[in-house]
Amino acid sequence: MSDETNSPDPSQEPAPEAALPEAIPAESMSAPEVPPTPSVPPEPGTQFNIGEEFGTAKRNLPPANIIAIGVALVLVVGAIGFYLGRAKPQGAGSIDNIASAEVANQNMTLVAITVTLRNTGEKPLWIHSVQGKLTTDAGEFTDVPVSAVDFDRYFQAFPVLKDHSGPALIAETKLAPGAETHGTVIVSFPVTQDGFDKRKSVSVAVQPYDQPVPIVLSR
Repeated sequence: MSDETNSPDPSQEPAPEAALPEAIPAESMSAPEVPPTPSVPPEPGTQFNIGEEFGTAKRNLPPANIIAIGVALVLVVGAIGFYLGRAKPQGAGSIDNIASAEVANQNMTLVAITVTLRNTGEKPLWIHSVQGKLTTDAGEFTDVPVSAVDFDRYFQAFPVLKDHSGPALIAETKLAPGAETHGTVIVSFPVTQDGFDKRKSVSVAVQPYDQPVPIVLSR
């Protein structure tokens, strides 16, 4: 056999091994960064404020103008109460005579109270109303005087009421400063004569026009 048969064929030489890639450092093998998700503005009407949920002074308190009005009203009422507490009646006087008569079987006693009323103020005193009051152990009783036109009828039925009585003290009577008047009021109270005799006090309250407190005459 010829030597050419056993000689290597250059075309059949093994191909050189492919070069392996170099090792990749571990730090470069970390996960790729994920780009941040763009923020999306909230839709209208979906905002949530926990401060508003639990309430704030701004939401729970009434408007400032309402608070100011309330404070002003409290101050005005307090001023009125203070004024009334210090106010003095524009008059004085006395109870000059008391006559009483029990109405049989009616648990009622008629009382004729004669008073002197004097204007101690610096302006005219004009009577607005008159009221009688009885205070006993059983309580207090008030009554409006009978009309002046009924005086004669009461005097005829109960002559004792006429003793030391004078003309009726009526509303709309006007007194000049320093002047005085004498008059009688006839009232009735739901007590017996014995109950009236054991009274604590009996009084006549005269309320003038344009005055905060009445003139009270007691005995």
